[in-house]
Amino acid sequence: MISIKDSVHDHIEVDGVAEALLDTPLVQRLRRIRQLGTVSFVYPSANHTRFEHSLGVYHLADRALDNLGIEGQNADRIRAAALLHDTGHGPYSHNLEGLIYRQTGRYHDEIDDLLGEGQVAEVLREHDLSPSSVADLVRGEGKYGQLVSGELDVDRMDYLVRDAHHTGVPYGTIDTGRLVRELDFTEGELVLGEGNVQTGESLLLARALMNPTVYSHHVARISKSMLRRAAEGLLRADATDAWTLRRMDDRDLTVALRRCEETAEYARRLDTRDLYKRAVWAEFDAVDEDLIDADHDAIREFEREVAEEAGVDPEHVVLDVPSRPSIPESTSRVVVNGQVRRLREQSTLVKAVLRVQRDQWRLGVYAPREETEQVGHAAEAVLGLDLDALVSDIRESRPATLDEFEAL
Repeated sequence: MISIKDSVHDHIEVDGVAEALLDTPLVQRLRRIRQLGTVSFVYPSANHTRFEHSLGVYHLADRALDNLGIEGQNADRIRAAALLHDTGHGPYSHNLEGLIYRQTGRYHDEIDDLLGEGQVAEVLREHDLSPSSVADLVRGEGKYGQLVSGELDVDRMDYLVRDAHHTGVPYGTIDTGRLVRELDFTEGELVLGEGNVQTGESLLLARALMNPTVYSHHVARISKSMLRRAAEGLLRADATDAWTLRRMDDRDLTVALRRCEETAEYARRLDTRDLYKRAVWAEFDAVDEDLIDADHDAIREFEREVAEEAGVDPEHVVLDVPSRPSIPESTSRVVVNGQVRRLREQSTLVKAVLRVQRDQWRLGVYAPREETEQVGHAAEAVLGLDLDALVSDIRESRPATLDEFEAL
C-alpha cells in the first residue's frame, strides 16, 4: 500500500490492483493532460491534471465500496475502472472530444482497445480481472457502472470539488462524505437514501453554478474553439492523423501546432493569449431552432458564409453553438417516503435551475479583435439572429417566483 498526499482529499491510500496500475504508461500519461483544458486562460491556477483527478475518483469509489459493502472481485473491478476512467481522453481533455469522435468513432470512455493490450492488460489479468469488464464499467454499463459513470457517480463528485479548489471559486463545494455515505442500490438503481433531497440538490446546484463561471466562461469557450479549429487544421495538413491525435498529451499537441505551417498562427495566439473576441453572444430565444441543432458540417458552412459576407479570411470566423441546455444530475434518483423518485420530479429548486440554464445559454461567434464589428453584423444577417445588441450578457430584469417554475 502507498499513501499519496492530495490537495483535496488529504491522504489517499492506494493498494491492490490500483497500486499496480499506478505507474503504467497509460495512467502516467494523465499527468500531462490538464483537467480543465483551456480554463487556465481564465483561472491561472487551474493547472491540475487528469492524473490527480483519477486518484480522487479512485478514493471516493473506494469509500463508496466500503459503505455499500461491495467486496472481492467486483470491488477490485470498480477500483480499477475508477482509476482508469479517463485514460481515453485526448489532449486538453474534453476540448477535442467531438473532433476525435468524428474522426475515430470513439468517445473518451470507449477504451476497450487501450485496456486490452500492454501493461494495463497484464496487470488486470494478474489480478484476475477481465479488461473488457473494466472497460464496460468505465462506459457506465451494468449495475456497478453507475458508480463510475452515472447521475450520481464519484467522477463528478471529485471534479466539482477539485475544479472549485484549483480555480478558487466557491461554487463547487459539496459534501462528498455525505454523498458517498448515502449512496445505495434499490432494484439495481443507484440512489440517494431517504432524507437526502437536499443532498442531491447540492450536487446539482454546484454543477449549475460551476457551468457559467468555469466550464462555459466565454474566454474558456473562445480558446477551446480556437484549439479545436487548430487541431482540425493539423489533420487537414496531414501533420498527424486522428488516432495519433487521440493519444497525444497537451505537450505533444502544442509542439505539433507550432511546427505545422497551417496551424502556427493559432499556436502563436494560444501561446500568447492573443485570443479571438466575441462578435456575437446571443441568447437562446434569439437563435433559430435549426441553428441550435446544426451538425458540424452545417456549422462550418455557416462560418464560410459569414466570412464571405464580412469580407474576412474564413479562418477568422468561429461559430460556437452549445448543446441544448440540460442538467444530467436532475435525473438523479432519491428515496422519498420509501419510493424512488427523480430529483427533478421532487424538487422545485431543480425546476428553477433548469430555467436558469436556459437563460444562461449563449451562442458565440468569435473573430480577431479588429474584425469583430463586421463579423458581428455579417453573422446577424447570415444566421438570421434576432438581436438587440451584437454582444449582450444582460437580460432585462423581471419579477419571478418559484411558483412559476412549478408549471415547467
